[in-house]
Amino acid sequence: MSIYTKKPTRFFESLHDDSAVPIGSNIYCAGFEFKKWRCIPMADHLVEWLPDYALLEEELDFDHGNAFIKLKQAAVRVYTSPKYKKRGEAGEIALHAICREFFDTIPISPRVFYKSASNDPVKSFDLVHARFPKGKPFEIWLGESKLYANRGQAIAAAIDSIKEHIKQGFLTKEKLLLGPQISKSAPKYKEIMEVFKAQASIDKFLAASVFVVGILANSKGAAAAKENCDEYVNAAISELSEMLKVLNGAKFAAPLRLVLIYVPLADKNLLTETFDKRLKGLQ
Repeated sequence: MSIYTKKPTRFFESLHDDSAVPIGSNIYCAGFEFKKWRCIPMADHLVEWLPDYALLEEELDFDHGNAFIKLKQAAVRVYTSPKYKKRGEAGEIALHAICREFFDTIPISPRVFYKSASNDPVKSFDLVHARFPKGKPFEIWLGESKLYANRGQAIAAAIDSIKEHIKQGFLTKEKLLLGPQISKSAPKYKEIMEVFKAQASIDKFLAASVFVVGILANSKGAAAAKENCDEYVNAAISELSEMLKVLNGAKFAAPLRLVLIYVPLADKNLLTETFDKRLKGLQ
């Protein structure tokens, strides 16, 4: 049994499915309690996912005797910079958690290991997972997460990042960088390595890939709501639809399978501040 079968208890609520895309774009909400958006519980949940996000597979087999040390190691690997307001790791962890929980993906190349130091910017995919649908070929999930106050700016930035990522030279380098990091214990390891080897065509790599875009941004619907009522859900669906229209209208250098994951926020700045306090408390 893989260590990745163990996951934190599900937190996010799935609000909507759009069958017009290959796998399903969706809205995932933190929910409400005492008539307020659940910012603090969401930040706590992101902390629950820190080890799964930041530690290697062989580092995840731990118990109560060293649980704090492992959590501390994971927290330090995320970032230690005091300049947290523009950092996007909270969004990356949320995207990681949603893909793991709702799509049964597994990490095959932890992003934090691209860094030479814990505060270095990383010009690479925010998420590299594998998915194994029953009766279908495996998929490589390449994630791009944007944690912004403005939703329009977030989707525009995500599109620009994907355009940079699918340039031939970038993908060639990515394959060489990611391939050696993939654990030999990963399911279908030999098949996965076939698309990551230097000699494999970029077309073969793209055919196996799903580009998952995670947008965490301020939502007027979430800010105004006090519960998961129809008015809030409809407002969030409208926001998702606007971003899907922009994403589907983007011109990429090659045909791509795209999935849009939207997490509406009542207050992006409050989330980053709350998460930062918990992260720094563990360091």
